[in-house]
Amino acid sequence: MNSIPETNFQFPNQTGFYKGKVRDVYSFEDKLVMVATDRISAFDVILPKAIPYKGQVLNQIAAHFLSATSDIVPNWLQEVPDPNVSMGIKCNAFPVEMVVRGYLAGHAWREYSAGKREVCGVSLPDGLKENDKLPTPIITPTTKAHEGHDEDISKEEILSHGLVSEDNYEHLERYTLALFNRGTEMAADQGLILVDTKYEFGELNGTIYLIDEIHTPDSSRYFYKDTYEENQRLNQPQKQLSKEFVREWLIQNGFQGKEGQTVPAMEEAWIQQISERYIELFEKVSGRKFQKNNLDNPLQRIEKAILRALA
Repeated sequence: MNSIPETNFQFPNQTGFYKGKVRDVYSFEDKLVMVATDRISAFDVILPKAIPYKGQVLNQIAAHFLSATSDIVPNWLQEVPDPNVSMGIKCNAFPVEMVVRGYLAGHAWREYSAGKREVCGVSLPDGLKENDKLPTPIITPTTKAHEGHDEDISKEEILSHGLVSEDNYEHLERYTLALFNRGTEMAADQGLILVDTKYEFGELNGTIYLIDEIHTPDSSRYFYKDTYEENQRLNQPQKQLSKEFVREWLIQNGFQGKEGQTVPAMEEAWIQQISERYIELFEKVSGRKFQKNNLDNPLQRIEKAILRALA
């Protein structure tokens, strides 16, 4: 199957290029152009095979939620000139990611099950099971690593290291909880539970902006609402829409991104299954039918769309 593993364009007046885990970011004097490729990462490692339509799914979900939350906090997005491309305001990114959790799942559960009762300076009660709802949503920030692993960090450490000013951090906390609340409401309308997610913020001329993607399967975890209570009662795994199924497959095949470990081979049938799961998530989260974009000569299509938008 065709896919978009990477781009390498050169545009007029381009001032920089950054290759993220899944996005190729083109910088200009006052704007950014982000191309959502079909790369997929897990445990902060880019996997060797790209997933058809994954970039389109991420880009369109992010645009959907950025539009739906612009009344809470200004965001960077100005235009979506192609299903794989977002263009908008160039901000100075804060060097932390605001992770918010409503349920004990994923990384937080792995820490908890190892005996820890504190995550990023936030205390957790004893007696919780995997995927239990937390008494209130908690914010568990991480550092934002350009390479390698993001690291857990507490609010106190962020402030003491001067990564973010106290006034700005208070704004980030308020925005994070308000966005999570809106995302929770929108998920519930689609029969889903927003379990956890992350937000990134930047600043320009004294204004804080929400940047990057939000509420996508790469940055969020969703459970199905109709089976949640029964699965918890029976101690069954939750049916979920997220990238967690990819992480679980990697763990089962002996890979967690640790030194000396090798990424397992990805067969075509598995790549197809991941692609279908991403499309399912788009349709379930947005309530819209996914329209597959043409993957014949996708680089030419994307380049033309960006050049038109820049003109």
